[in-house]
Amino acid sequence: MLYPMSPKVVELKRKLESFMDRHIYPNEERFYREAEELGPWKVYPVVEELKPLARAEGLWNLFLPDSGHGAGLTNLEYAPLCEVMGRSHLAPEVFNCSAPDTGNMEVLERYGTEKDKERWLKPLLAGEIRSCFAMTEPAVASSDATNIESSIVREGDHYVINGRKWYTTNATDPRCKICIFMGKTDPDNADRHKQQSMILVPMDTAGVEVKRALPVFGFYGVPDRASEVVFTDVRVPKENMLLGEGRGFEIAQGRLGPGRIHHCMRLIGLSERTLEKMCRRVRSRVAFGKPVSEQTVTQERIAEARIMIEQARLLTLNAAYAMDTVGNKVAKAEIAMIKVAVPNMACQIIDWAIQAHGGGGTSNDFGLTQAYATARLLRLADGPDEVHRNQIARFELKKYSNA
Repeated sequence: MLYPMSPKVVELKRKLESFMDRHIYPNEERFYREAEELGPWKVYPVVEELKPLARAEGLWNLFLPDSGHGAGLTNLEYAPLCEVMGRSHLAPEVFNCSAPDTGNMEVLERYGTEKDKERWLKPLLAGEIRSCFAMTEPAVASSDATNIESSIVREGDHYVINGRKWYTTNATDPRCKICIFMGKTDPDNADRHKQQSMILVPMDTAGVEVKRALPVFGFYGVPDRASEVVFTDVRVPKENMLLGEGRGFEIAQGRLGPGRIHHCMRLIGLSERTLEKMCRRVRSRVAFGKPVSEQTVTQERIAEARIMIEQARLLTLNAAYAMDTVGNKVAKAEIAMIKVAVPNMACQIIDWAIQAHGGGGTSNDFGLTQAYATARLLRLADGPDEVHRNQIARFELKKYSNA
Protein backbone atom coordinates (compact mmCIF):
# COMPACT_ATOMS: atom_id res chain seq x y z
CA MET A 1 0.00 0.00 0.00
CA LEU A 2 1.12 3.55 -0.73
CA TYR A 3 -0.17 4.59 2.70
CA PRO A 4 0.18 1.52 4.96
CA MET A 5 -1.97 1.31 8.10
CA SER A 6 -0.31 1.19 11.49
CA PRO A 7 -0.97 -1.84 13.75
CA LYS A 8 -3.23 0.39 15.88
CA VAL A 9 -5.39 1.34 12.88
CA VAL A 10 -5.48 -2.25 11.61
CA GLU A 11 -6.86 -3.38 14.98
CA LEU A 12 -9.41 -0.54 15.16
CA LYS A 13 -10.54 -1.31 11.62
CA ARG A 14 -10.99 -4.97 12.50
CA LYS A 15 -13.08 -4.05 15.54
CA LEU A 16 -15.15 -1.58 13.50
CA GLU A 17 -15.88 -4.11 10.77
CA SER A 18 -16.90 -6.67 13.38
CA PHE A 19 -19.23 -4.16 15.06
CA MET A 20 -20.75 -3.25 11.67
CA ASP A 21 -21.45 -6.93 10.94
CA ARG A 22 -22.93 -7.61 14.39
CA HIS A 23 -24.89 -4.44 15.06
CA ILE A 24 -25.07 -1.93 12.20
CA TYR A 25 -26.08 -3.88 9.08
CA PRO A 26 -28.69 -6.00 10.93
CA ASN A 27 -30.35 -2.81 12.25
CA GLU A 28 -30.38 -0.71 9.08
CA GLU A 29 -33.92 -1.65 8.09
CA ARG A 30 -35.13 -0.71 11.56
CA PHE A 31 -33.20 2.58 11.40
CA TYR A 32 -34.79 3.63 8.12
CA ARG A 33 -38.22 2.57 9.37
CA GLU A 34 -37.87 4.62 12.55
CA ALA A 35 -36.66 7.63 10.58
CA GLU A 36 -39.68 7.40 8.30
CA GLU A 37 -42.26 6.72 11.02
CA LEU A 38 -40.94 9.07 13.72
CA GLY A 39 -39.72 11.86 11.46
CA PRO A 40 -36.94 14.42 11.96
CA TRP A 41 -38.27 15.81 15.25
CA LYS A 42 -37.71 12.62 17.25
CA VAL A 43 -34.83 10.54 18.58
CA TYR A 44 -34.44 7.18 16.84
CA PRO A 45 -34.32 4.48 19.56
CA VAL A 46 -32.02 2.17 17.61
CA VAL A 47 -29.27 4.81 17.63
CA GLU A 48 -29.47 5.29 21.38
CA GLU A 49 -29.42 1.53 21.97
CA LEU A 50 -26.26 1.02 19.92
CA LYS A 51 -24.19 3.98 21.16
CA PRO A 52 -23.36 2.42 24.57
CA LEU A 53 -22.24 -0.77 22.81
CA ALA A 54 -19.86 1.16 20.56
CA ARG A 55 -18.48 3.14 23.47
CA ALA A 56 -17.94 -0.03 25.52
CA GLU A 57 -15.83 -1.46 22.69
CA GLY A 58 -13.64 1.65 22.50
CA LEU A 59 -15.08 2.72 19.14
CA TRP A 60 -15.87 6.27 20.22
CA ASN A 61 -14.79 9.78 19.11
CA LEU A 62 -12.29 8.27 16.70
CA PHE A 63 -12.26 11.48 14.63
CA LEU A 64 -10.58 13.68 17.27
CA PRO A 65 -6.88 14.33 16.50
CA ASP A 66 -4.33 15.23 19.17
CA SER A 67 -6.86 15.08 21.96
CA GLY A 68 -7.17 13.21 25.20
CA HIS A 69 -10.84 12.65 24.42
CA GLY A 70 -10.52 10.49 21.29
CA ALA A 71 -8.19 7.95 19.71
CA GLY A 72 -5.55 10.58 18.88
CA LEU A 73 -5.47 9.59 15.21
CA THR A 74 -4.11 11.65 12.34
CA ASN A 75 -6.30 12.35 9.31
CA LEU A 76 -4.45 9.64 7.41
CA GLU A 77 -5.00 7.12 10.20
CA TYR A 78 -8.68 8.04 10.56
CA ALA A 79 -9.40 7.72 6.81
CA PRO A 80 -9.86 3.92 6.55
CA LEU A 81 -11.96 3.91 9.73
CA CYS A 82 -14.20 6.71 8.49
CA GLU A 83 -14.60 4.79 5.22
CA VAL A 84 -15.91 1.77 7.13
CA MET A 85 -18.40 3.92 9.01
CA GLY A 86 -19.50 5.56 5.76
CA ARG A 87 -20.86 2.25 4.49
CA SER A 88 -24.07 2.85 6.46
CA HIS A 89 -26.13 5.93 7.31
CA LEU A 90 -26.70 4.44 10.76
CA ALA A 91 -23.03 4.07 11.69
CA PRO A 92 -21.46 7.52 12.14
CA GLU A 93 -23.71 8.72 14.97
CA VAL A 94 -23.49 5.36 16.73
CA PHE A 95 -19.71 5.93 17.01
CA ASN A 96 -20.17 9.66 17.86
CA CYS A 97 -18.44 10.53 14.59
CA SER A 98 -21.25 12.25 12.69
CA ALA A 99 -21.51 15.72 11.19
CA PRO A 100 -21.98 18.47 12.20
CA ASP A 101 -21.11 17.39 15.76
CA THR A 102 -17.56 16.39 14.79
CA GLY A 103 -16.77 19.83 13.38
CA ASN A 104 -18.48 21.60 16.25
CA MET A 105 -16.56 19.56 18.81
CA GLU A 106 -13.29 20.46 17.11
CA VAL A 107 -14.26 24.15 17.18
CA LEU A 108 -15.09 23.96 20.88
CA GLU A 109 -11.88 22.04 21.55
CA ARG A 110 -9.76 24.69 19.79
CA TYR A 111 -11.57 27.94 20.51
CA GLY A 112 -13.98 27.40 23.39
CA THR A 113 -13.38 28.64 26.93
CA GLU A 114 -13.07 26.18 29.79
CA LYS A 115 -16.65 27.04 30.69
CA ASP A 116 -17.78 26.29 27.10
CA LYS A 117 -15.97 22.97 27.16
CA GLU A 118 -17.56 21.94 30.42
CA ARG A 119 -21.06 23.01 29.40
CA TRP A 120 -21.10 21.92 25.75
CA LEU A 121 -18.04 19.92 24.68
CA LYS A 122 -18.18 17.43 27.52
CA PRO A 123 -21.78 16.25 26.84
CA LEU A 124 -21.11 16.26 23.08
CA LEU A 125 -18.09 14.02 23.58
CA ALA A 126 -20.28 11.74 25.69
CA GLY A 127 -22.98 11.60 22.99
CA GLU A 128 -25.55 13.00 25.44
CA ILE A 129 -26.51 16.02 23.32
CA ARG A 130 -26.23 17.11 19.71
CA SER A 131 -25.38 20.42 18.05
CA CYS A 132 -25.96 22.43 14.88
CA PHE A 133 -24.00 24.86 12.70
CA ALA A 134 -25.92 27.84 11.29
CA MET A 135 -24.22 29.47 8.31
CA THR A 136 -26.25 29.01 5.10
CA GLU A 137 -29.07 31.49 4.44
CA PRO A 138 -32.05 31.29 2.04
CA ALA A 139 -31.96 34.94 1.00
CA VAL A 140 -28.43 35.00 -0.45
CA ALA A 141 -26.08 32.81 -2.50
CA SER A 142 -24.35 31.18 0.44
CA SER A 143 -21.76 29.49 -1.76
CA ASP A 144 -20.04 32.85 -1.18
CA ALA A 145 -20.07 32.96 2.63
CA THR A 146 -19.22 36.67 2.61
CA ASN A 147 -22.82 37.22 1.40
CA ILE A 148 -24.40 36.20 4.68
CA GLU A 149 -26.67 38.91 6.09
CA SER A 150 -27.38 37.75 9.64
CA SER A 151 -26.29 40.26 12.24
CA ILE A 152 -24.48 39.99 15.59
CA VAL A 153 -24.61 43.35 17.38
CA ARG A 154 -22.87 44.16 20.67
CA GLU A 155 -25.12 45.70 23.34
CA GLY A 156 -23.30 46.08 26.63
CA ASP A 157 -22.46 42.68 28.05
CA HIS A 158 -24.51 40.84 25.42
CA TYR A 159 -24.73 40.28 21.69
CA VAL A 160 -28.08 40.52 19.90
CA ILE A 161 -28.50 38.11 17.00
CA ASN A 162 -30.93 38.32 14.08
CA GLY A 163 -31.12 36.16 10.97
CA ARG A 164 -32.78 33.36 9.03
CA LYS A 165 -30.76 30.20 8.39
CA TRP A 166 -31.51 26.98 6.57
CA TYR A 167 -29.90 23.60 5.93
CA THR A 168 -28.92 23.83 9.57
CA THR A 169 -28.34 20.14 10.21
CA ASN A 170 -29.66 18.69 13.49
CA ALA A 171 -31.79 21.67 14.56
CA THR A 172 -34.97 19.56 14.65
CA ASP A 173 -33.33 16.93 16.84
CA PRO A 174 -34.71 17.25 20.40
CA ARG A 175 -31.19 16.53 21.69
CA CYS A 176 -29.77 19.57 19.83
CA LYS A 177 -28.80 21.95 22.63
CA ILE A 178 -26.15 24.27 21.18
CA CYS A 179 -25.73 26.15 17.89
CA ILE A 180 -22.60 27.68 16.41
CA PHE A 181 -23.96 30.72 14.58
CA MET A 182 -22.16 32.73 11.88
CA GLY A 183 -23.14 36.34 11.32
CA LYS A 184 -21.71 39.80 10.71
CA THR A 185 -20.35 41.91 13.54
CA ASP A 186 -18.64 44.43 11.23
CA PRO A 187 -20.57 44.60 7.92
CA ASP A 188 -18.71 47.75 6.77
CA ASN A 189 -15.20 46.34 7.15
CA ALA A 190 -13.25 46.83 3.90
CA ASP A 191 -11.94 43.27 4.25
CA ARG A 192 -15.01 41.14 3.49
CA HIS A 193 -13.42 38.17 5.25
CA LYS A 194 -13.25 40.02 8.56
CA GLN A 195 -16.88 41.08 8.71
CA GLN A 196 -18.06 37.75 10.13
CA SER A 197 -17.93 36.21 13.58
CA MET A 198 -19.04 32.97 15.19
CA ILE A 199 -20.91 32.81 18.45
CA LEU A 200 -22.43 30.10 20.66
CA VAL A 201 -26.22 30.17 20.92
CA PRO A 202 -28.00 27.76 23.29
CA MET A 203 -31.04 26.42 21.41
CA ASP A 204 -33.39 27.18 24.31
CA THR A 205 -32.57 30.92 24.18
CA ALA A 206 -35.59 33.19 23.68
CA GLY A 207 -35.98 34.15 20.02
CA VAL A 208 -34.61 30.91 18.54
CA GLU A 209 -37.34 29.23 16.47
CA VAL A 210 -36.88 26.04 14.47
CA LYS A 211 -39.40 26.75 11.72
CA ARG A 212 -39.41 23.50 9.76
CA ALA A 213 -37.59 20.39 8.71
CA LEU A 214 -36.28 20.50 5.13
CA PRO A 215 -36.45 17.35 3.00
CA VAL A 216 -33.44 16.19 1.02
CA PHE A 217 -34.82 14.52 -2.11
CA GLY A 218 -37.98 13.79 -0.13
CA PHE A 219 -36.16 12.29 2.87
CA TYR A 220 -36.67 13.78 6.31
CA GLY A 221 -34.13 12.86 8.99
CA VAL A 222 -31.96 10.59 6.83
CA PRO A 223 -29.51 11.35 5.33
CA ASP A 224 -29.72 14.79 6.96
CA ARG A 225 -31.89 16.54 9.56
CA ALA A 226 -31.81 19.70 7.48
CA SER A 227 -33.73 22.53 9.12
CA GLU A 228 -34.77 26.17 8.78
CA VAL A 229 -34.15 28.28 11.88
CA VAL A 230 -35.09 31.89 12.60
CA PHE A 231 -33.19 34.00 15.15
CA THR A 232 -35.11 37.07 16.33
CA ASP A 233 -33.46 39.44 18.82
CA VAL A 234 -31.63 36.54 20.42
CA ARG A 235 -29.49 37.76 23.33
CA VAL A 236 -26.43 35.83 24.50
CA PRO A 237 -23.57 36.84 26.83
CA LYS A 238 -20.53 38.47 25.24
CA GLU A 239 -18.44 35.52 26.50
CA ASN A 240 -20.18 33.32 23.91
CA MET A 241 -18.15 34.93 21.11
CA LEU A 242 -15.64 32.44 19.70
CA LEU A 243 -12.03 33.57 19.28
CA GLY A 244 -13.04 37.23 18.83
CA GLU A 245 -15.00 39.52 16.54
CA GLY A 246 -14.14 39.32 12.86
CA ARG A 247 -12.61 35.85 13.04
CA GLY A 248 -15.59 33.82 11.86
CA PHE A 249 -14.13 33.12 8.44
CA GLU A 250 -10.91 31.93 10.04
CA ILE A 251 -12.85 29.49 12.22
CA ALA A 252 -14.97 28.36 9.26
CA GLN A 253 -11.95 27.47 7.17
CA GLY A 254 -10.40 25.53 10.04
CA ARG A 255 -13.68 23.73 10.64
CA LEU A 256 -14.60 22.93 7.04
CA GLY A 257 -11.25 21.38 6.04
CA PRO A 258 -11.61 18.29 8.25
CA GLY A 259 -15.36 18.23 7.59
CA ARG A 260 -14.83 18.04 3.85
CA ILE A 261 -12.35 15.20 4.04
CA HIS A 262 -14.58 13.26 6.47
CA HIS A 263 -17.46 13.54 4.00
CA CYS A 264 -15.22 12.18 1.25
CA MET A 265 -13.95 9.32 3.39
CA ARG A 266 -17.50 8.27 4.21
CA LEU A 267 -18.57 8.54 0.56
CA ILE A 268 -15.83 6.12 -0.48
CA GLY A 269 -17.26 3.60 1.98
CA LEU A 270 -20.77 4.25 0.66
CA SER A 271 -19.53 3.74 -2.90
CA GLU A 272 -17.87 0.44 -1.96
CA ARG A 273 -21.11 -0.74 -0.38
CA THR A 274 -23.05 0.34 -3.46
CA LEU A 275 -20.73 -1.50 -5.83
CA GLU A 276 -21.11 -4.59 -3.64
CA LYS A 277 -24.91 -4.35 -3.90
CA MET A 278 -24.66 -3.89 -7.65
CA CYS A 279 -22.46 -6.96 -8.13
CA ARG A 280 -24.72 -9.15 -6.00
CA ARG A 281 -27.80 -7.94 -7.86
CA VAL A 282 -26.51 -8.52 -11.40
CA ARG A 283 -25.24 -12.00 -10.52
CA SER A 284 -28.69 -12.99 -9.30
CA ARG A 285 -30.79 -11.69 -12.24
CA VAL A 286 -31.26 -13.14 -15.71
CA ALA A 287 -32.33 -11.08 -18.72
CA PHE A 288 -32.49 -12.05 -22.38
CA GLY A 289 -31.20 -15.53 -21.73
CA LYS A 290 -28.12 -14.83 -19.61
CA PRO A 291 -27.17 -13.33 -16.25
CA VAL A 292 -27.14 -9.53 -16.21
CA SER A 293 -23.55 -9.83 -14.91
CA GLU A 294 -22.54 -11.22 -18.31
CA GLN A 295 -23.92 -8.25 -20.21
CA THR A 296 -21.00 -6.22 -21.53
CA VAL A 297 -22.47 -2.88 -20.44
CA THR A 298 -22.75 -4.19 -16.88
CA GLN A 299 -19.16 -5.40 -16.84
CA GLU A 300 -17.92 -2.07 -18.19
CA ARG A 301 -19.75 -0.19 -15.44
CA ILE A 302 -18.44 -2.48 -12.72
CA ALA A 303 -14.89 -2.07 -14.02
CA GLU A 304 -15.24 1.72 -14.23
CA ALA A 305 -16.68 1.81 -10.72
CA ARG A 306 -13.71 -0.07 -9.31
CA ILE A 307 -11.26 2.23 -11.09
CA MET A 308 -13.10 5.35 -9.90
CA ILE A 309 -13.21 4.21 -6.27
CA GLU A 310 -9.50 3.41 -6.21
CA GLN A 311 -8.66 6.77 -7.78
CA ALA A 312 -10.87 8.62 -5.29
CA ARG A 313 -9.42 6.76 -2.32
CA LEU A 314 -5.82 7.55 -3.32
CA LEU A 315 -6.71 11.20 -3.88
CA THR A 316 -8.37 11.35 -0.45
CA LEU A 317 -5.47 9.66 1.32
CA ASN A 318 -3.13 12.10 -0.39
CA ALA A 319 -5.21 15.00 0.94
CA ALA A 320 -5.19 13.48 4.42
CA TYR A 321 -1.41 13.09 4.30
CA ALA A 322 -1.01 16.69 3.15
CA MET A 323 -3.25 17.96 5.97
CA ASP A 324 -1.18 16.03 8.49
CA THR A 325 2.21 17.13 7.16
CA VAL A 326 1.79 20.70 5.89
CA GLY A 327 -1.51 21.75 7.49
CA ASN A 328 -5.03 22.43 6.26
CA LYS A 329 -4.22 25.87 4.87
CA VAL A 330 -1.39 24.64 2.65
CA ALA A 331 -3.43 21.57 1.65
CA LYS A 332 -6.34 23.65 0.32
CA ALA A 333 -5.87 22.43 -3.26
CA GLU A 334 -5.83 18.78 -2.22
CA ILE A 335 -8.97 19.25 -0.10
CA ALA A 336 -10.74 21.08 -2.93
CA MET A 337 -9.89 18.33 -5.43
CA ILE A 338 -11.40 15.53 -3.35
CA LYS A 339 -14.47 17.64 -2.58
CA VAL A 340 -15.18 17.72 -6.34
CA ALA A 341 -13.99 14.26 -7.34
CA VAL A 342 -15.47 12.05 -4.63
CA PRO A 343 -19.15 13.15 -4.59
CA ASN A 344 -19.22 13.05 -8.40
CA MET A 345 -17.71 9.56 -8.35
CA ALA A 346 -20.28 8.40 -5.80
CA CYS A 347 -23.20 9.88 -7.74
CA GLN A 348 -22.16 8.03 -10.89
CA ILE A 349 -21.67 4.67 -9.20
CA ILE A 350 -24.96 4.92 -7.31
CA ASP A 351 -26.73 5.84 -10.55
CA TRP A 352 -25.30 2.73 -12.25
CA ALA A 353 -26.38 0.61 -9.28
CA ILE A 354 -29.92 2.00 -9.47
CA GLN A 355 -30.00 1.09 -13.16
CA ALA A 356 -28.76 -2.43 -12.40
CA HIS A 357 -31.53 -2.90 -9.83
CA GLY A 358 -34.21 -1.93 -12.33
CA GLY A 359 -37.37 -0.30 -11.01
CA GLY A 360 -36.56 -1.52 -7.51
CA GLY A 361 -33.53 0.72 -7.49
CA THR A 362 -35.77 3.78 -7.36
CA SER A 363 -37.58 2.49 -4.27
CA ASN A 364 -36.29 2.75 -0.71
CA ASP A 365 -35.88 -1.03 -0.37
CA PHE A 366 -32.21 -1.22 -1.37
CA GLY A 367 -30.82 1.93 0.26
CA LEU A 368 -29.78 3.34 -3.12
CA THR A 369 -32.11 6.34 -3.17
CA GLN A 370 -30.89 7.31 0.30
CA ALA A 371 -27.30 6.86 -0.88
CA TYR A 372 -27.89 9.04 -3.94
CA ALA A 373 -29.46 11.77 -1.81
CA THR A 374 -26.33 11.77 0.35
CA ALA A 375 -23.89 11.90 -2.55
CA ARG A 376 -25.83 14.56 -4.46
CA LEU A 377 -26.21 16.69 -1.34
CA LEU A 378 -22.45 16.64 -0.88
CA ARG A 379 -21.88 18.26 -4.25
CA LEU A 380 -23.33 21.34 -2.54
CA ALA A 381 -22.61 21.03 1.19
CA ASP A 382 -19.38 22.62 2.45
CA GLY A 383 -19.05 24.49 -0.84
CA PRO A 384 -20.45 23.57 -4.29
CA ASP A 385 -18.39 21.95 -7.04
CA GLU A 386 -18.10 25.22 -8.94
CA VAL A 387 -16.44 27.07 -6.05
CA HIS A 388 -13.90 24.32 -5.51
CA ARG A 389 -13.14 24.03 -9.23
CA ASN A 390 -12.53 27.77 -9.45
CA GLN A 391 -10.21 27.55 -6.46
CA ILE A 392 -8.27 24.66 -7.98
CA ALA A 393 -7.92 26.58 -11.27
CA ARG A 394 -6.61 29.67 -9.46
CA PHE A 395 -4.01 27.57 -7.66
CA GLU A 396 -2.95 26.06 -10.98
CA LEU A 397 -2.80 29.38 -12.83
CA LYS A 398 -0.77 30.94 -10.03
CA LYS A 399 2.07 28.53 -10.86
CA TYR A 400 2.49 30.34 -14.19
CA SER A 401 2.00 33.93 -13.03
CA ASN A 402 5.53 34.83 -14.15
CA ALA A 403 5.46 32.89 -17.40
